[in-house]
Amino acid sequence: MKEGAMRNNSRRGKHLDAARRQRGVSLIEVLVAVVVLGVGLLGTAALQATALRGGQSSFESSMAVAQTNSILESIRANAGEAESYNVGRLCAVPAATGTRAERDIGQWMTDLKTSIGGGPAADTTTCGTIDNCPLDCTITVEWDDQRAGGPESRSVVTRTRI
Repeated sequence: MKEGAMRNNSRRGKHLDAARRQRGVSLIEVLVAVVVLGVGLLGTAALQATALRGGQSSFESSMAVAQTNSILESIRANAGEAESYNVGRLCAVPAATGTRAERDIGQWMTDLKTSIGGGPAADTTTCGTIDNCPLDCTITVEWDDQRAGGPESRSVVTRTRI
């Protein structure tokens, strides 16, 4: 009888040892899963940041096109004075006084800096140029795209006849 009882005890011992080993493996598996999940979440966060920068760059390009169209419509509305809209490269907001063309250009630069550069007072890198109006009107908008993850200098050029 002693022999059978001993076999039972040794079996129980083996089962207890196996249960202890199983618990340790489970803990390691959980730790590995947490590490894998953490790495995945970090990758997702990096992807989100890249997507936000790309979205900002796209938004700035769209706003540059919209502001270019805005000044072109102002020039068309004042077509008799279209030559008055020709200005060199402007990086500062001019005084919006005097002729209609001067007021339009002042408002255009204010809107340009507000929509792309973060505001007229803060921005020194958003610039605009209007050349060759009315026959071959060329509007150029330049800005710094580094904040959105792009190149230091980006530009949109639009050409049309008035």
